[in-house]
Amino acid sequence: MDKLQFDWKQAAAHVGRRDKRIGVVIKRQGHLRLEPRPLKSPFHALMRAIIYQQLSGKAAATIHGRLMDVFGNKRDVTPTNLLKLKDAQIRGAGVSGNKMKALRDLARRTDAGEVPTFAKLRRMDDAEIIERLTAVHGIGRWTVEMLLIFQLGRPDVLPIHDLGVRKGFAIAHKLAEMPTPDELTDLAEKWRPYRTVGSWFCWRATEI
Repeated sequence: MDKLQFDWKQAAAHVGRRDKRIGVVIKRQGHLRLEPRPLKSPFHALMRAIIYQQLSGKAAATIHGRLMDVFGNKRDVTPTNLLKLKDAQIRGAGVSGNKMKALRDLARRTDAGEVPTFAKLRRMDDAEIIERLTAVHGIGRWTVEMLLIFQLGRPDVLPIHDLGVRKGFAIAHKLAEMPTPDELTDLAEKWRPYRTVGSWFCWRATEI
């Protein structure tokens, strides 16, 4: 079943018509599309996101794998069990002190019912989700935006602070400098209501 909450072809055609430069990227990369792959729960998705913050993919994957090994079994990766781990076990996997604090806060809030399930998140709008999840220590707006795009398949997410999106926009539009977050907000207004698609093809522009 398609996990996107919108029609990808229709959205790409809309963005391509409204922004001719991104349209060129779409023509070159049109065989590709966003494929959300939801994890088991928001807890698992946000746990992974916290670990991956400010690290290269390879380094983050190594640390994430080591932490999963501490649990022993994938089924044992739960908020309750994370809270039972000793600090030394978490730090021993390579998790920084601040990220450990974030993981514990995420686990506590999930156990307390403050972090909605995917079923509940799907009934909430983007702004509600951002407000709810950024209450967790170490979870910023960008992290929630990545969840909205790659876990929930939302159509109109614009991560203005994402370096790849800003760089890709500059490449596609042949700009000498990347737009600032505020500039990107204005420049991407033409993509509505499919700013997710415009952002996704900005990422692709960095690969061409």
